[in-house]
Amino acid sequence: MAGILDPFTRHPASVGETYTEHLVMAGSFGWRMVIGGLACLVHAVFPFLFEYTASNHIRVLNEQMVLKRRRLDRLAAEAQPVALNPRGGATA
Repeated sequence: MAGILDPFTRHPASVGETYTEHLVMAGSFGWRMVIGGLACLVHAVFPFLFEYTASNHIRVLNEQMVLKRRRLDRLAAEAQPVALNPRGGATA
């Protein structure tokens, strides 16, 4: 059974999420991108509408992804074992 579920859980686990957490997060990002894309299309025809909507969506999504990536990198760094040099001190 675990082998069948692996394609559904491997990537979510690599970003520190369960399948359900990843479903909610990726779905949320997807809907925000759709809304931003629709705002872009309307803005293309009516330049006075949604002047900043798409760029705001992109900025917020990027910030969320960067912050999450930094948290994961920090957790990964904290989980690394510290090697001792021959004189007994920790090495960087």
